[in-house]
Order: sequence, then structure tokens, then C-alpha cells
Amino acid sequence: MEYKEITIYDIANKIGVSPTTVSRALNNHPAVNEKTKSKILQVAEKLGYRSNFFASNLRSKKTQNVGVIVPRLNSSFQSSVIAGMEKIANETGYNLIISQSLESIEKEKTNARTMFNSRVDGLLVSLSNDTANIHHFLPFKEKGIPVIFYDRTPEEGPFSSVVIDNTQATYNSTKHLIQQGCQQIIHVLGKLDINIYANRLKGYKYALMDHDIPFSLDKVLQSDLNENSGEELAQKILQMKPFPDGILVSNDICAASCLQTLKSQGIKIPEDIAIVGFNNDMVSRMVEPKLSTTHYPGYEMGEVAMKNLISQLEAPSKTIQKTQQTVTLRSHLIIRASSLRKGK
Repeated sequence: MEYKEITIYDIANKIGVSPTTVSRALNNHPAVNEKTKSKILQVAEKLGYRSNFFASNLRSKKTQNVGVIVPRLNSSFQSSVIAGMEKIANETGYNLIISQSLESIEKEKTNARTMFNSRVDGLLVSLSNDTANIHHFLPFKEKGIPVIFYDRTPEEGPFSSVVIDNTQATYNSTKHLIQQGCQQIIHVLGKLDINIYANRLKGYKYALMDHDIPFSLDKVLQSDLNENSGEELAQKILQMKPFPDGILVSNDICAASCLQTLKSQGIKIPEDIAIVGFNNDMVSRMVEPKLSTTHYPGYEMGEVAMKNLISQLEAPSKTIQKTQQTVTLRSHLIIRASSLRKGK
């Protein structure tokens, strides 16, 4: 049986009033007396009337929807960011439409096109692994729809972004390992095409340079940075000569997996190898020894990105959209037992 959508005309016929009166009552217009308004609302509820928000939004040219494109949803960091966005969205009357690129630029392009066609008011984006350019976001700019990038951001382009200082964060982690007596430090990161990893490599190099330790490309390992790659990383490290005494990994999942695998092979942490992760995910506090890591303020990043987007959406004549700005949030090193050697 086909379902018939109830309209204001059905309600008007049922009660014996004009469709205009029904429309005004449903929108709480003061021209309709309370008795009539109450009767219309009761009949509307009984008939199962649903307000046509889409048509209303077309008239107002706003949907109250904000699009979010993330690389992957099964990420502790991204979940934290989205929670921060959701908090601000709820407080300001906006809804989030969330999609994932699955680390594919083609999927990212499809998501962007869907968001554009869905008439989102604004867009928040963390780029995929293989995004080489951001041409697919330019239609938003041309239509005056604000786009803000966070975490993985483009190097250039007419858009605002929210980031941390990845170079300084990794410098601090590398310096800490050196202060613990480490000289053979392995740095594990993702694709260097992604600016956060390129910037972290800079921080690693600068710390070595400042402490007169020669840089070797053999000590830089690229990884998918997941649990399985952590196990594979440990097996590679066990075969290395000279044997590393420090490992700096660009996320906690991979670092924790590597730590556990090395321990299972009789390697003492941190006595034989000191390990530092990145992100301050829950897993960093669940392994033994607990993992040193960089606190990446994901929740705050989500809040700030959403606040900045809303400020652009609600600015008079959208004047803020003409200004490109980068907000850099603070991160800090959390030192735990995985890297803290006695007497150091």
C-alpha cells in the first residue's frame, strides 16, 4: 500500500479552515488564535503531518546542515574531533552530515560533490592520503560556501585551517628520546605527501641536528600506522643493525602494537628501546609500560573548526570568508614509562 504524504491542504479540509491559516498555525504565527492553533496542531499530529523542512530551507537559502569529510571514521582521533564539532553544532542549531573518504581522493571528490548538491551551508574537511590538489573544493568557494580544513590541510589555497605545530611537536619528542640517552632513533610516519608527516620529519631532523646526531634516511620508515603495521615494524626493527635504542611513531595504535610485539620477543621497554607515540589515544594508557605520546587536542580542534565555520556563516555579508586564516592549537608531550629511563 502506497503511503500518502499529509499536506497542509489535508489538515485544512479536515478542520474547515484555509491552508494559509494552517501554515500560520504550524509556524506559530500570532495572527492565529490559540484555540484554532491548538486544534490544528492536534489534527496535524493525528494525521502524521511532517513539516517540509526542505522547501522551507530552499526559501531561506539555508539548510542548517554542515558537511564533514574525514579520511576514516574508525579513528580515535577523528571520533574525538567529530565529538567537538557535534557539541558546537548542537549549541548553535546546526546538523552534521558526516562521510569518509577511505583515504581515496576519488571517494573524497564524490563526497564533496554530494555535499555540494545537498546544499550544505559549510564544509569541514581532513584530506585523504592521496589528495594531491583541492580543485574539487573550489566550487564551494565560488558559491560563497565556507570550507575549513583541519589536521590534514592543503599547503596552499584560499581556505582557512585548524592545525597543531607538527614540526615542534615531533622536535620535542625526538629531543626527549635524546635526553634519555638514545642515539639510534627510528622515526615511523605515514606518506610524506601528507603535510603533517612531512612537517613531523622536519621536527625529527631539526632535533637530531641540534644534538649533533647525523640524519640517516635508513632510520625513516613509512607505514600505514595501524595495528598490523605495528607488528611488522617490530619485526623489521629486530633485524636492524645497529639495533635502535629509540622509536618515534606517528600514532599510538601502531606504537602500542610495536611495543607489545617487541616485548613478546624479549626486548625490554624502555631499557633496550624507548618508545614514543602520537595522539594520546586511549590505547596509550592501556599498554604496559604506558606509552609516552604527544597530546593532540582533537576535541578542541573540532570545537574550534566548527566555531570558525559558524562565524563565517553568520557574518554580515559573509565578509569573513574573504580572509584566509590558520589557527594553530597547542599540543604537548606526555612522558610515561615507555620512554623514561632510570637515572635520566
